[in-house]
Amino acid sequence: MTKTITFAVMHFSIAFGVVYAMTGSLLLGGAVALIEPAVNTVAFYFHEKAWKRFETRRNNSSSLPPPIFQA
Repeated sequence: MTKTITFAVMHFSIAFGVVYAMTGSLLLGGAVALIEPAVNTVAFYFHEKAWKRFETRRNNSSSLPPPIFQA
């Protein structure tokens, strides 16, 4: 969870900086910086869970013994 939180802080800072640099608006920069990273942080959390599941399945399937009969 710490990885997710530090990612959110970094993402918030980048989103705010980019929008503020493009528009000069603190309000718009703050709004985009709150909404966009929040959505991405949730997506990142589920992406990590899915990726971990994929890696676990891949590791489990590679530990199987080779088939007895090969074509």
